[in-house]
Amino acid sequence: MKKVNLAEKLSMFNDHWNPRIIGELNGQHVKVAKLKGEFPWHKHDDEDELFYVVNGSLTIRFRADEKVLESGEFLIVPRGVEHQPYAEEEVSVMLFEPATTINTGNLIEDKHTKIKLDRI
Repeated sequence: MKKVNLAEKLSMFNDHWNPRIIGELNGQHVKVAKLKGEFPWHKHDDEDELFYVVNGSLTIRFRADEKVLESGEFLIVPRGVEHQPYAEEEVSVMLFEPATTINTGNLIEDKHTKIKLDRI
């Protein structure tokens, strides 16, 4: 067992839309990422996805509305729901999702797709 310091992990990289694995539990990955700008619309047919905002503000757009998350808030996007994360300014997030989840969901060949994630 070891404790994890989110600020320390987030200080280890500066790129956007490239999640890093920082832990595992019960077949789930705990990931951190920095986001800025617009991610493509996508969905995950078989996995729910949890976005927890560590620092900043994140908008999750849905076809009918959007949710704005501030530091200390999280949102679970149910499987099969099309969504688009957007951050006007850089935001740091922690993600909880099954280890098999591909970040771009049904858009497997998008330029943002990360198949093999770094562990930090």
